[in-house]
Formats: sequence, C-alpha cells, structure tokens
Amino acid sequence: MKGKLFKKVLIANRGEIAIRVMRACRELGIATAAVYSDADRNAIHTRYADEAHHIGGAPPAESYLQLERIVKVAHDCGAEAIHPGYGFLSEKPAFPDACAKAGIQFIGPPASAMRALSSKLAARKMAVDNGVPVTPGSGAVADAAAAVAAAREIGFPVMVKPSGGGGGIGMKVVESEADLVAAVESSAQAARSAFGDGTVYLERYVRKPRHVEIQVICDSHGNAVHLGERECSIQRRHQKIMEETPSPAVTPEIRSAMGEAAIRAARAAGYVNAGTVEFIFSEGDFYFLEVNARLQVEHPITEAVTGIDLVKEQIRVAAGMELGFTQDDVTWTGHAIEMRINAEDPLRKFMPNPKRIARWVAPAGPGVRVDSGFGPGSEVPPNYDSLVAKLIVHGSDRAEAIARASRALREFVVVGPATTISYHRAILDSADFRAGKLSTRFIDDHPELVDRAKRFAGDTSPFDYGPDPRHIAAAAAAVAVVVQKH
Repeated sequence: MKGKLFKKVLIANRGEIAIRVMRACRELGIATAAVYSDADRNAIHTRYADEAHHIGGAPPAESYLQLERIVKVAHDCGAEAIHPGYGFLSEKPAFPDACAKAGIQFIGPPASAMRALSSKLAARKMAVDNGVPVTPGSGAVADAAAAVAAAREIGFPVMVKPSGGGGGIGMKVVESEADLVAAVESSAQAARSAFGDGTVYLERYVRKPRHVEIQVICDSHGNAVHLGERECSIQRRHQKIMEETPSPAVTPEIRSAMGEAAIRAARAAGYVNAGTVEFIFSEGDFYFLEVNARLQVEHPITEAVTGIDLVKEQIRVAAGMELGFTQDDVTWTGHAIEMRINAEDPLRKFMPNPKRIARWVAPAGPGVRVDSGFGPGSEVPPNYDSLVAKLIVHGSDRAEAIARASRALREFVVVGPATTISYHRAILDSADFRAGKLSTRFIDDHPELVDRAKRFAGDTSPFDYGPDPRHIAAAAAAVAVVVQKH
C-alpha cells in the first residue's frame, strides 16, 4: 500500500463530515462507501457515495457505534480503508485495532497514540515530560482529603476535571474549599456515568482564558508539521460554536512557540495523521489542555488560510505517503471564520429543534463555503447532534471576514427548524467580538446577544422566495375538499 492511494474508502459517519470526506475521495479518484441508520435512509451522504450500506436503527448505539458491524461492511464491500470522521467511534482505540485485524487501513492515528492521549492525566504528564507548559494541577484525587490538600497547594479557584472523556462533561469550577468535596463527588459520578471512569483531578482555573488550538499533521516517515492556530473561545456549555484563524491574540512568535510545543506533544505520543493540540491561552502564556486524536469540525478554516486540503493529506498519510510539504512551505493568507449552524432555537434557551427543512438556500459569492449534509426536504433527525451546516468564510483580513460572514448569514435560508443563524449574526455584530476581546466566557458575559438575535430573526433573506406555490395550491385544494364535505 506504501506510496499508492486506496481504491475504495468507507466513511464511518454521516452528515456534512461524510460528504466532506467523499468529496476529497472523488477528487482523488477513490470510490466511496457510505453507511446509514434508519434515520438517515434518505440522507444526502447515502446518495453522494458510490454505494451505501444500512447498519442499523436510528440510535447511535444501534448503528454508528456498531464497530464490528461497520468493519465487516467495509471488508465485505472491498474497502481498503475507513475514515471515521469526528465523533462516534473516531477516538476509540478499538477502531484502528479492529481495522488492522481485518486488513483495513484506518485513516487516523494509531491505537497506541489514542491510548496515550485518552487519559488527560497521562497526557498532562507526557506534556510535562516533553517541555510543553501545563497549568498547575494534581494527580488523580482518590478522596476528599487528597482533593483538599491538592487544592490548597494549587490555590483557588480550581477546576475539577474527569481524566477520561471530554465535551465539558463533569467539569466543575470551585471557588472555595467549602464547595470542593461536593464538586469532586459530582464530577466523579458524572464521569463514571458518561465514560465508565470516575477518575478526576484538579487544575488551577484560569479566569477568562482563550481556547486556542494548533493543527498538526504527521506522517509515518517522521515528518511533523503544524498548520497554525484556531481561536475557539466562542463556546456555549464548553461546546464550540464559532472559530476563526488566525487568533486576534496570537503573534507570529507565539504561533511558532505553540506550534513547536504541539509538535513535541504529538511526537511524544507517537502520533501519525491529522490531530489537534488544544491550549488554554491567557495574557500571552499558553498551557496544554488535551489532544484531539481526529479531524476537527473546524478544520475548514485552516484549509482556507493555508490552501492545504487536510482530508486529502489524511488519506495520503494513511496510504503510507510522505507529507508533500515541510514547515517552511506553510504560509497563512488572510482570515477565516467558521460558524456552526445548529438546529437549535436561541430564543428558547437553545432547545434542539429537529424538523423537516421546508426551504433551503445556501449563501454563495466570493470567499464563502458551506459544508452540510442537508438541503430542501431533508429531515433533521433528533437522534444525533444538531449541526445542520458549517458556514466558512475567508477574507483578506479579519474585518473583511467579519463583513463577509455577516453578509453570508443574511443570505442563508433555512425554513423549518429554528437555527442559530440569527445568534451568529448577533455575535458578529458585537463590539467586543469585532475588537477581538474574546474568552471562553464570551457567551456568558454577553446575555444581550439573545435579544439582538431576536431582532435578526425577524429578517427575511433576499433569497427566500417563500413557499412553493404548488404546495400552497395543494394545501388550498385539500382545505376546499374538507369544507365541501362539511
């Protein structure tokens, strides 16, 4: 397989990321196989692929988390490799293990690297051992006395964090010793329930930090390159909703230092393929947070400013090829922003709003990209995350990128489910956002964004032509029949 691309790749995912990978495969001349659940029987990714295979019921546990079933489908259909996308099985070490056993290449890091990075405690130790800065913290806290002793040494406030898992589950900020024991017990219980591992530890809580991550990619020949940072501070409940690159706070000198630290962490874990090293950033200092051993949702903004197709590079690396560029070849041009358009109602505390999409017009024009697995007539199922589309814009500088993002959001037509389009418009309209005054508390510190979103929600896109006249005529005819019967 060394030096030769795959003939067929199975994509073990759904929605926009499945189509994103299939597009790269199509451009590389690689056949694709899709998998789908009952809920996704008519989804676009099943039609985009060269072939599609049903793998089970709508709940993820019955379909997209069925590891052995997915690997068997790949083997039986002749796929030489599997791309996991993000979420679902993408960071489970058992997945590359099962692929190897079946003679299938996994397009991602080796299981050994995943295992080395899956424990945040172990990853912290690895970072320290390799000269990567970390926030002051503890080892695993086994009981109340150990927690109190560790917190006194670190200094309040502290963050109680589960060692396994992510997504903000079980994380607790503790301001004083009086609240510590209850927080540790609550965090351990949440971690045990979500990840099957109740191990927790403490870190010093950095007030109003930025969340800045570095994209790395490593091949199996010892080459490792970073592709710069992404500013991911706009978060709600520890979940990113908007990202940009470059960060307004990162200088070329800091970017170089963070990039070198990220590569040291990746090399220490024996990492191969694309991955992301996440840092807390505050007042010019950065501290290791964790490594995401997969392709990130927000990878397109890095592609926009570097001109490097990360998915194609993933495929080439998995096929045994060397990276086609060195660190000196990487340059960054302009500014890019990604907005995650979710089927959630910002006016109702972001309640998920899965519904059929009645009307859909994606924005276009210079510097605008939309990655989505939905369109007019698509059903947004309630079984999975609420991401409907990613809107990515690229401009010559941050000001143009913001103006372009605002323009594109105004054009976007999604009728049916409530979405976060109006909320993103409110963020872009914020004086603090425009000034680059960001932190992971940005959403909490700007409650007025909801009222501003309400005003934007009243706007109608110039591309919204209204309901299809044929549908209106059909509805009127149906009403007339009912009236005549009475």
